[in-house]
Amino acid sequence: MRGLRLLVIVLGVLLIGGTLALVVAIIVRAPHPSESRPESRVAPIKAAPFDAVLDLPAGAVIQSVQSAGARIAVHLVLADGGQQILILDPGTGSRIGTIELRPSR
Repeated sequence: MRGLRLLVIVLGVLLIGGTLALVVAIIVRAPHPSESRPESRVAPIKAAPFDAVLDLPAGAVIQSVQSAGARIAVHLVLADGGQQILILDPGTGSRIGTIELRPSR
């Protein structure tokens, strides 16, 4: 009986000590509002103005424009009914590639 009482006391002390250690760790690692935050490691994107011309095929219509990761995807509907997706670099406006969409036969 005495051993059980000692075990309960030791486990209670460990439980309280562990909880206090967790609270202290959270407080120490939390950023304080009075301290300035460190600068971000990623350089901010500076939007440099540029003029780019995107030559579309004759009669093509832009169906949609979407971001695709670090690229821009422009969905075109061609005059003959076909479809293309142009992949563009948003930093320079240059065409990276073209995806031709064809129906399966």
